[in-house]
Amino acid sequence: MRLRRNPQAIELLTSHPLSVTDYAARQGNWKELFANPHPIYVELGTGKGQFLAKASTIYPEINWIGVEKIQEPLLLAARKGEETGNTNVRYLWMDIANLQEAFSPGEVDRFYLHFSDPWPKARHYKRRLTYRDFLKAYETLLSPSGDLILKTDSESLYQFSVEELQETGWDIVEQSDDLHQSEWAKTNITTEYEEKFSALGMPIYYLRAVPKHTEL
Repeated sequence: MRLRRNPQAIELLTSHPLSVTDYAARQGNWKELFANPHPIYVELGTGKGQFLAKASTIYPEINWIGVEKIQEPLLLAARKGEETGNTNVRYLWMDIANLQEAFSPGEVDRFYLHFSDPWPKARHYKRRLTYRDFLKAYETLLSPSGDLILKTDSESLYQFSVEELQETGWDIVEQSDDLHQSEWAKTNITTEYEEKFSALGMPIYYLRAVPKHTEL
């Protein structure tokens, strides 16, 4: 369900203590913002923030950043993060296309792609977040031991992603066409969309991939 436009969302988001709007100024110094040397995990398209609220609580030794370009859901996510009281989470208001303006090469330890828009029409394939141009950006920004995790309800996006990863030299090290029945189900942290799709009996497609430079 699409959120209503909130004319105050930009002002509220800009002033929120966990929101980062000056992303270019943070490039290369995210660990200074968190005031610790912990790994940085970034969720691309964080939506309303259920995953980050859970993840930042379960794994306090990780610095979590949620990226979202639409202000209304990001404001909800930031408020949800604030309710946890966790200091290891931030919310970045930005289009994913500008990712390389917010992070320096090697600065990110993991990217999450959770239920990204599948852009099902063939002519829109370059907009999919696992298109090779995006994968190249992720590879540049990942640390030597970094990886990418994908979850989706879209079989077509999943198959497209597998092909793009293989064509661009990434290694798929974990993979399932039914995550909730797989060996990775116990450690899986669910998102809002994931719970909705799973309740309808839909399988959740999952993979973890590492670029060719990664130290396994």
